Amino acid sequence: MSRSIGHLAKGSKSAHVHHFRTNSRRVEALLSELLPETGNKKKLLKLLSKLRKKAGRVRDLDVQLRFLKNLRVPDRHNHRAQLLELLGEEQDRSSKKLVKRFDADMVRELRKRLRRVRSEIKLDGIDPLKLALSRLPQPGQAPMTEKTLHACRIATKKSRYLAELAPDSPKAKALVEELKRAQDEVGEWHDVLKLQEKAEELFGTVHNSALVAAIQNISRARFRRAVNTMSATIAAASQRQPAASSAGAGRKTAIAEPAAESAA
Repeated sequence: MSRSIGHLAKGSKSAHVHHFRTNSRRVEALLSELLPETGNKKKLLKLLSKLRKKAGRVRDLDVQLRFLKNLRVPDRHNHRAQLLELLGEEQDRSSKKLVKRFDADMVRELRKRLRRVRSEIKLDGIDPLKLALSRLPQPGQAPMTEKTLHACRIATKKSRYLAELAPDSPKAKALVEELKRAQDEVGEWHDVLKLQEKAEELFGTVHNSALVAAIQNISRARFRRAVNTMSATIAAASQRQPAASSAGAGRKTAIAEPAAESAA
């Protein structure tokens, strides 16, 4: 995390933005589960949340631009070129704003607060794998919607980050890989969904734009694939859940049409 902060202070390369965003999520998940409430924890989480959202915006634009550049679709209205130009300008502005936030004072404060929480976290008596399994989402019996699918992805990310703390074993490695595969599938769908919403805002419905129609078709296909992958992953991972969980690790994350959370 400290390296990611240092890299972003020097520039907004896509790899550095991605690493900071991912590590921010990882730190937030670990602090929420493993550290008691303190003033330092509260302030660090607040700072990381704000910065992660800014980094997330840059990363989302990078992904959308790459997707559009590789998309081949009849476009007599030149909508693809227009959207590429608009997203490129937005990405440039967002990148500059992100780097500006990582000034010397911000870097110093983040590193100071990270050092404090690192010394405060105690893993004694905690089984990370058992804790990760207990935090798996419960989407329920109803068909998944866009909101529940996205919420499941956030929950599986947190579960995966906890599982990464477990001692190296085939069981832990398999769980981490399964959860990552599911969250990646959902992430690919969500990226296209956000691009679809932007295209519809600019160019109208599928009847007005071949670009909108193409993106919508891809979004629907990815949604179906993501739902299938996420459902299968949760079902398989839940089979590993022990009959009795350790103290503090006996709840699962219920998913029931939550308010939308920013993409991870």
